[in-house]
Amino acid sequence: MPVQLALDLPTRPAMGREDFLVADCNRLAVDWIDLWPDWPYPLTVLYGPQGCGKTHLSRVWQERSGALWAEDQAEKALLDAAGQGRSLCLDINGRVADEAVLFHLFNWAREHGASLLLTARSPARDWSLALPDLRSRLMAAPAVALSQPDDALLAAVTVKLFADRQLAVSPELLNYVLSRTDRSFAAIGDAVERLDRAALRERRRITPRFAKQVLGL
Repeated sequence: MPVQLALDLPTRPAMGREDFLVADCNRLAVDWIDLWPDWPYPLTVLYGPQGCGKTHLSRVWQERSGALWAEDQAEKALLDAAGQGRSLCLDINGRVADEAVLFHLFNWAREHGASLLLTARSPARDWSLALPDLRSRLMAAPAVALSQPDDALLAAVTVKLFADRQLAVSPELLNYVLSRTDRSFAAIGDAVERLDRAALRERRRITPRFAKQVLGL
């Protein structure tokens, strides 16, 4: 029979049915999110490589703070929100589309007691910024790093993703998936989804041999 692994990692609530799993690679970032609304500066940069959990953790902060997720939001909507004291979360990824808008958002947020959370793959010092005033404010902002998930966290996430689909995972299957999948939450999630769909479609139990057939790894 498959053995359900017991991994001693604390959990924290996230959006919907998800849990954000806390480990050494993200603990400082989690502690900083927990510190809100007592941030000493109105702006924070949360950065790390793709697949390290930035989006997940920023969604946790959005739920906690009531922040506006600023993706595809018009400039006026952002300024209006900041002017009403509403916090904002923006994904930067190393390229600020409009430096003047971001500078104004910072000023409006500071004036009206709101907070800005910027997510990116690198710290602000590595961004190509032409506006000196914006650069100086970003350099003064706390920069909180998320590193790539370690083995324990990847294993815990994999077990959770299978459990979300009412699937138990054997140690052999867990080792197979982890050893042949890119070390990111996105890659693990994609692998689990493909395995679940294939198993339902073919009415098969998910074994390492079946995983090899489905994933081609």
